[in-house]
Amino acid sequence: MASTPKFRPSVPLAFRTAALAVALSGCAATLPAVAAELKIGLSSEVTTLDPHFFNSGPNIAFHHHLYDTLVDVDPEGRLIPALAESWRAIDDTTWEFKLRRGVKFHDGSEMTADDVLYSLDRPAQITASPGPFTSYTKPIVARQAVDRYTVRLKTTSAYGPLPLDLISIFIVSKKAAAKATQEQFNSGAAAIGTGPFKLVNFRKGESIEIARNDAFWGPKPEWDKVQFKVLASDAPRLAALLAGDVDLIEAVPPADLAKLKGNPKVGLAQHTTWRTLFWQLDQFRDVSPFVTDKAGKPLAKNPLKDVRVRQAISKAINRQALVERTLEGLAQPASNLNSPGIFGYNAELKVEAYDPQGAKKLLADAGYPDGFGLTLHGPNNRYINDEQVVQTVAQFLNRVGIQAKVETQPLSVYFGKARASDYSMAMLGWGSLASDFTLRSIVGTPNPDTGWGTWNWGKYSNPAVDKLVQQALGSVDATKREDFARQAVKAAMSDYAVIPSHHQIATWALRKGLNYKGRIDEFTYAYEVHSVR
Repeated sequence: MASTPKFRPSVPLAFRTAALAVALSGCAATLPAVAAELKIGLSSEVTTLDPHFFNSGPNIAFHHHLYDTLVDVDPEGRLIPALAESWRAIDDTTWEFKLRRGVKFHDGSEMTADDVLYSLDRPAQITASPGPFTSYTKPIVARQAVDRYTVRLKTTSAYGPLPLDLISIFIVSKKAAAKATQEQFNSGAAAIGTGPFKLVNFRKGESIEIARNDAFWGPKPEWDKVQFKVLASDAPRLAALLAGDVDLIEAVPPADLAKLKGNPKVGLAQHTTWRTLFWQLDQFRDVSPFVTDKAGKPLAKNPLKDVRVRQAISKAINRQALVERTLEGLAQPASNLNSPGIFGYNAELKVEAYDPQGAKKLLADAGYPDGFGLTLHGPNNRYINDEQVVQTVAQFLNRVGIQAKVETQPLSVYFGKARASDYSMAMLGWGSLASDFTLRSIVGTPNPDTGWGTWNWGKYSNPAVDKLVQQALGSVDATKREDFARQAVKAAMSDYAVIPSHHQIATWALRKGLNYKGRIDEFTYAYEVHSVR
């Protein structure tokens, strides 16, 4: 695969100067240049500085400040070079990565192929991980250092997404990380990366301080120092910004947007994210637990197994109204399981038109002219206005004859039950940088041996969709892979495997004088924050 020469957005070096006007004396004194410092309010805790221990979004987002990966993604989710200047498939089962020369770890030692091979092996050696990274390294069955700056990786069969998998595997110093404990990473002793910043101090659950790495291989960050403060609750995080205790916050509460838009001291950054909200439908049971007749008695036949009923539910949802009113504009209607711009997104698919009369006709054609009873389930503390979204969709369904009830739960309760397929119609949010990845997890026929369908709560199964997804994943030619992925998306959505609802929009708030464009992955990177001149 040909790779573009882009690294990260260019960041000019800058030092703030301060001047103090002395009005009473009529003269001005210019103070010496002071360090450029940035303070960021995080919405979630960073639990470890070991980049291979716990695969979670907040951890990964922060680790990009200390460590690098072979392949990275730009703010729009496109693959770009990082520690690997280029990569290509030599044959169907062999990928070659050419490493950037002269890259230094924070301790001054050079990064080489040996460090890369060690970093690819390390996730499988970690025990008791609450969220392992091994799914990204499992396809690799052999590793070879051709020379100091060339690595070849072998897979058992053709596997096109390998470069994308490697955006999640950070490269560590073999010398520093070998036999290192969690405590040694968290203290900084083993947290030796090649990233744009070095660790200064880590206070778990409270704050993290980092300093610019002046030996960084890429464009230098603008900031000499950055402090991350963990502010998990919405109100304290917003208060910290308004009080000037932090310069930027992520995950701005929707209810506070109007107030912030009217504040002359605050700017907002918004970006459509990779997180798509959709509905999973029970398609494997003849009798579904939360489907009833209008009197509340279980139906002997599960209507959700009929594609006409699934299409009727989709037509009953007024996505534009949902976005504008319930979500306060913080989303856009969805036709795909991934956001626009994501690899494999099928632009031919249009958002389902709101058509309540068409929905009623489909229900009648399927044998349900008077509708039926259905309980909708969803979380109430995970996604933007999630409980209100479930309530709104229930109202839409009631208008076409489906007598809908609502049950929402905290995420800690909801996910366990939903993954056990306890519900008939359940809401899920999903983010991925490739459509074939998403389809494999969400609509692929469940198979514990292959890992397919791990989030397929409704146990949808379609051999034609599975074949297209497999062809996409097995294509090392990026153009062919994306074509298969788009075909698979069309096949799954045409069969209403799930019902896409909307793509969330993430919001950051920052003090005037700063600029941040936001990212599709919702991550907050200090090196992409700039001062405005």
